Amino acid sequence: MADALVAADRAKWTLPILLLTWVAGTVDAIGYLGLGHVFTANMTGNAVLLGLSLGQGQALAAFRSVFALVGFIFGLAVGAILAHRRGTDLDQRRAFLGPMYVETAALGVFALLLHLPFIARTPTTIYILIGISAIAMGIQSAAVRRLNLPGIATTVLTGTITSLVAGMVRWLQFTYISSPGEEPSGSVAVRGRHLLLQASVFLVYVAAAAGAGVFQRHIPIIVGISPVVAIGLVLYLAKTSSPRTDAQSTGPRKTQS
Repeated sequence: MADALVAADRAKWTLPILLLTWVAGTVDAIGYLGLGHVFTANMTGNAVLLGLSLGQGQALAAFRSVFALVGFIFGLAVGAILAHRRGTDLDQRRAFLGPMYVETAALGVFALLLHLPFIARTPTTIYILIGISAIAMGIQSAAVRRLNLPGIATTVLTGTITSLVAGMVRWLQFTYISSPGEEPSGSVAVRGRHLLLQASVFLVYVAAAAGAGVFQRHIPIIVGISPVVAIGLVLYLAKTSSPRTDAQSTGPRKTQS
Protein backbone atom coordinates (compact mmCIF):
# COMPACT_ATOMS: atom_id res chain seq x y z
CA MET A 1 0.00 0.00 0.00
CA ALA A 2 2.79 2.43 0.90
CA ASP A 3 4.60 1.67 -2.37
CA ALA A 4 1.42 2.36 -4.33
CA LEU A 5 0.99 5.73 -2.60
CA VAL A 6 4.61 6.68 -3.27
CA ALA A 7 4.24 5.69 -6.91
CA ALA A 8 1.02 7.68 -7.27
CA ASP A 9 2.60 10.76 -5.70
CA ARG A 10 5.64 10.59 -7.97
CA ALA A 11 3.51 9.95 -11.05
CA LYS A 12 1.56 13.14 -10.31
CA TRP A 13 4.74 15.17 -10.68
CA THR A 14 6.13 13.39 -13.77
CA LEU A 15 4.79 15.79 -16.40
CA PRO A 16 5.56 18.97 -14.39
CA ILE A 17 9.13 17.75 -13.83
CA LEU A 18 9.63 17.06 -17.54
CA LEU A 19 8.18 20.45 -18.46
CA LEU A 20 10.52 22.16 -15.99
CA THR A 21 13.42 20.24 -17.51
CA TRP A 22 12.36 21.59 -20.91
CA VAL A 23 12.42 25.09 -19.43
CA ALA A 24 15.95 24.61 -18.07
CA GLY A 25 17.31 23.10 -21.29
CA THR A 26 15.83 25.90 -23.39
CA VAL A 27 17.03 28.65 -21.06
CA ASP A 28 20.55 27.20 -21.03
CA ALA A 29 20.53 27.09 -24.83
CA ILE A 30 19.38 30.73 -24.97
CA GLY A 31 22.14 31.71 -22.57
CA TYR A 32 24.84 29.95 -24.54
CA LEU A 33 23.67 31.00 -28.01
CA GLY A 34 22.41 34.51 -27.34
CA LEU A 35 23.76 35.82 -24.03
CA GLY A 36 27.48 35.45 -24.43
CA HIS A 37 28.12 31.74 -23.90
CA VAL A 38 26.79 31.44 -20.37
CA PHE A 39 24.62 28.84 -18.64
CA THR A 40 21.97 30.13 -16.24
CA ALA A 41 20.43 26.78 -15.25
CA ASN A 42 23.30 24.29 -15.25
CA MET A 43 25.72 25.74 -12.73
CA THR A 44 28.16 22.85 -13.21
CA GLY A 45 28.62 23.86 -16.83
CA ASN A 46 28.67 27.50 -15.84
CA ALA A 47 31.50 26.82 -13.38
CA VAL A 48 33.50 25.21 -16.19
CA LEU A 49 32.90 28.23 -18.43
CA LEU A 50 33.97 30.50 -15.56
CA GLY A 51 37.21 28.58 -15.11
CA LEU A 52 37.94 28.60 -18.84
CA SER A 53 37.31 32.34 -19.04
CA LEU A 54 39.62 33.01 -16.13
CA GLY A 55 42.29 30.75 -17.55
CA GLN A 56 42.15 32.48 -20.93
CA GLY A 57 42.07 35.96 -19.43
CA GLN A 58 38.58 36.76 -20.71
CA ALA A 59 37.38 39.04 -17.94
CA LEU A 60 33.99 39.94 -19.45
CA ALA A 61 33.09 36.30 -20.10
CA ALA A 62 34.14 35.42 -16.55
CA PHE A 63 32.00 38.22 -15.16
CA ARG A 64 28.95 36.94 -17.07
CA SER A 65 29.42 33.51 -15.50
CA VAL A 66 29.86 35.05 -12.04
CA PHE A 67 26.76 37.17 -12.60
CA ALA A 68 24.79 34.06 -13.54
CA LEU A 69 26.07 32.21 -10.48
CA VAL A 70 25.11 35.04 -8.13
CA GLY A 71 21.67 35.28 -9.72
CA PHE A 72 21.15 31.54 -9.39
CA ILE A 73 22.13 31.57 -5.71
CA PHE A 74 19.78 34.49 -5.08
CA GLY A 75 17.00 32.59 -6.86
CA LEU A 76 17.67 29.52 -4.72
CA ALA A 77 17.29 31.60 -1.58
CA VAL A 78 14.07 33.22 -2.80
CA GLY A 79 12.65 29.87 -3.90
CA ALA A 80 13.47 28.22 -0.58
CA ILE A 81 11.83 31.05 1.37
CA LEU A 82 8.71 30.95 -0.81
CA ALA A 83 8.43 27.17 -0.64
CA HIS A 84 8.60 27.10 3.15
CA ARG A 85 6.31 30.08 3.67
CA ARG A 86 3.62 28.99 1.24
CA GLY A 87 3.24 25.43 2.43
CA THR A 88 4.37 22.67 4.72
CA ASP A 89 5.05 18.95 4.37
CA LEU A 90 1.31 18.50 4.85
CA ASP A 91 0.60 20.35 1.60
CA GLN A 92 3.41 19.82 -0.85
CA ARG A 93 1.43 21.24 -3.76
CA ARG A 94 1.00 24.62 -2.09
CA ALA A 95 4.69 24.73 -1.20
CA PHE A 96 5.51 24.12 -4.86
CA LEU A 97 3.07 26.74 -6.16
CA GLY A 98 4.68 29.67 -4.34
CA PRO A 99 7.99 29.53 -6.26
CA MET A 100 6.18 28.66 -9.50
CA TYR A 101 4.20 31.91 -9.50
CA VAL A 102 7.39 33.94 -9.23
CA GLU A 103 9.26 31.88 -11.81
CA THR A 104 6.37 32.24 -14.27
CA ALA A 105 6.47 36.03 -13.89
CA ALA A 106 10.27 36.09 -14.25
CA LEU A 107 10.23 33.99 -17.43
CA GLY A 108 7.48 36.19 -18.85
CA VAL A 109 9.62 39.30 -18.34
CA PHE A 110 12.60 37.41 -19.74
CA ALA A 111 10.71 36.55 -22.94
CA LEU A 112 9.52 40.13 -23.38
CA LEU A 113 13.00 41.61 -22.98
CA LEU A 114 14.41 38.95 -25.28
CA HIS A 115 12.04 39.57 -28.19
CA LEU A 116 10.52 43.06 -28.01
CA PRO A 117 11.91 44.82 -31.10
CA PHE A 118 12.34 48.23 -29.46
CA ILE A 119 14.63 46.87 -26.73
CA ALA A 120 18.19 46.98 -28.02
CA ARG A 121 20.51 44.07 -27.22
CA THR A 122 23.06 46.16 -25.32
CA PRO A 123 25.53 44.79 -22.74
CA THR A 124 23.23 46.09 -20.00
CA THR A 125 20.26 44.25 -21.51
CA ILE A 126 22.30 41.05 -21.74
CA TYR A 127 23.24 41.25 -18.07
CA ILE A 128 19.60 41.87 -17.14
CA LEU A 129 18.56 38.82 -19.18
CA ILE A 130 21.27 36.70 -17.56
CA GLY A 131 20.20 37.85 -14.11
CA ILE A 132 16.48 37.24 -14.64
CA SER A 133 16.96 33.79 -16.17
CA ALA A 134 19.47 32.74 -13.50
CA ILE A 135 17.12 33.85 -10.71
CA ALA A 136 14.25 31.96 -12.36
CA MET A 137 16.35 28.79 -12.60
CA GLY A 138 17.44 29.11 -8.98
CA ILE A 139 13.82 29.42 -7.91
CA GLN A 140 12.97 26.38 -10.01
CA SER A 141 15.75 24.33 -8.42
CA ALA A 142 14.50 25.17 -4.93
CA ALA A 143 10.92 24.29 -5.90
CA VAL A 144 11.89 20.91 -7.37
CA ARG A 145 14.01 20.12 -4.33
CA ARG A 146 10.96 20.81 -2.17
CA LEU A 147 9.14 17.94 -3.89
CA ASN A 148 11.54 15.44 -2.28
CA LEU A 149 11.94 13.29 -5.39
CA PRO A 150 15.22 11.39 -4.86
CA GLY A 151 17.78 11.83 -7.61
CA ILE A 152 15.61 14.25 -9.61
CA ALA A 153 16.92 17.69 -10.51
CA THR A 154 15.90 19.71 -13.55
CA THR A 155 19.01 21.91 -13.61
CA VAL A 156 21.81 19.63 -12.34
CA LEU A 157 21.94 16.76 -14.81
CA THR A 158 25.20 15.31 -13.49
CA GLY A 159 23.52 14.35 -10.24
CA THR A 160 20.51 12.96 -12.10
CA ILE A 161 22.71 10.79 -14.33
CA THR A 162 24.67 9.55 -11.31
CA SER A 163 21.48 8.61 -9.48
CA LEU A 164 20.09 7.02 -12.64
CA VAL A 165 23.08 4.73 -13.20
CA ALA A 166 23.44 3.81 -9.53
CA GLY A 167 19.71 3.16 -9.27
CA MET A 168 19.69 1.10 -12.45
CA VAL A 169 22.45 -1.15 -11.12
CA ARG A 170 20.48 -1.64 -7.91
CA TRP A 171 17.25 -2.25 -9.83
CA LEU A 172 18.89 -4.86 -12.06
CA GLN A 173 20.38 -6.50 -8.99
CA PHE A 174 16.99 -6.89 -7.32
CA THR A 175 15.26 -7.85 -10.56
CA TYR A 176 17.64 -10.47 -11.92
CA ILE A 177 20.12 -11.42 -9.18
CA SER A 178 18.43 -11.27 -5.78
CA SER A 179 16.55 -14.20 -4.33
CA PRO A 180 12.75 -14.24 -4.72
CA GLY A 181 11.04 -12.26 -2.02
CA GLU A 182 14.12 -10.25 -1.07
CA GLU A 183 12.39 -7.06 -2.12
CA PRO A 184 8.65 -6.75 -2.76
CA SER A 185 7.72 -6.68 -6.42
CA GLY A 186 5.90 -3.40 -5.85
CA SER A 187 9.11 -1.77 -4.67
CA VAL A 188 10.93 -3.01 -7.77
CA ALA A 189 8.20 -1.57 -9.98
CA VAL A 190 8.26 1.80 -8.19
CA ARG A 191 12.05 1.88 -8.51
CA GLY A 192 11.79 1.10 -12.22
CA ARG A 193 9.32 3.92 -12.86
CA HIS A 194 11.52 6.35 -10.95
CA LEU A 195 14.51 5.34 -13.08
CA LEU A 196 12.40 5.96 -16.17
CA LEU A 197 11.64 9.47 -14.94
CA GLN A 198 15.35 10.14 -14.35
CA ALA A 199 16.21 8.95 -17.86
CA SER A 200 13.38 11.06 -19.28
CA VAL A 201 14.71 14.16 -17.51
CA PHE A 202 18.06 13.74 -19.23
CA LEU A 203 16.50 13.13 -22.65
CA VAL A 204 14.10 16.08 -22.38
CA TYR A 205 16.94 18.42 -21.41
CA VAL A 206 18.91 17.35 -24.50
CA ALA A 207 15.81 17.61 -26.69
CA ALA A 208 15.08 21.12 -25.41
CA ALA A 209 18.62 22.26 -26.21
CA ALA A 210 18.45 20.64 -29.64
CA GLY A 211 15.11 22.27 -30.39
CA ALA A 212 16.43 25.64 -29.28
CA GLY A 213 19.45 25.20 -31.53
CA VAL A 214 17.21 24.55 -34.54
CA PHE A 215 14.64 27.28 -33.93
CA GLN A 216 17.17 29.89 -32.81
CA ARG A 217 18.45 29.94 -36.36
CA HIS A 218 15.07 30.03 -38.12
CA ILE A 219 12.28 31.15 -35.74
CA PRO A 220 13.97 32.54 -32.60
CA ILE A 221 10.74 33.81 -31.04
CA ILE A 222 9.64 30.20 -30.50
CA VAL A 223 12.73 29.61 -28.38
CA GLY A 224 11.92 32.49 -26.03
CA ILE A 225 8.23 31.72 -25.76
CA SER A 226 8.47 27.95 -25.19
CA PRO A 227 9.74 28.27 -21.57
CA VAL A 228 6.81 30.56 -20.76
CA VAL A 229 4.34 28.10 -22.27
CA ALA A 230 5.97 25.19 -20.43
CA ILE A 231 6.02 26.94 -17.06
CA GLY A 232 2.40 28.01 -17.58
CA LEU A 233 1.44 24.36 -18.06
CA VAL A 234 3.37 23.44 -14.92
CA LEU A 235 1.48 26.07 -12.96
CA TYR A 236 -1.84 24.82 -14.30
CA LEU A 237 -1.04 21.18 -13.51
CA ALA A 238 0.17 22.04 -10.01
CA LYS A 239 -2.92 24.13 -9.26
CA THR A 240 -5.33 21.44 -10.43
CA SER A 241 -3.58 18.52 -8.73
CA SER A 242 -4.75 17.24 -5.37
CA PRO A 243 -2.65 18.24 -2.35
CA ARG A 244 -0.24 15.65 -1.01
CA THR A 245 -0.60 15.00 2.68
CA ASP A 246 1.29 12.95 5.19
CA ALA A 247 -1.86 10.88 5.61
CA GLN A 248 -1.67 9.93 1.93
CA SER A 249 2.03 9.15 1.95
CA THR A 250 2.65 7.59 5.33
CA GLY A 251 -0.73 6.73 6.79
CA PRO A 252 -2.89 8.42 9.44
CA ARG A 253 -1.14 11.14 11.33
CA LYS A 254 -2.26 13.87 13.67
CA THR A 255 -1.95 17.43 12.47
CA GLN A 256 -1.29 20.44 14.59
CA SER A 257 -4.24 22.66 15.36
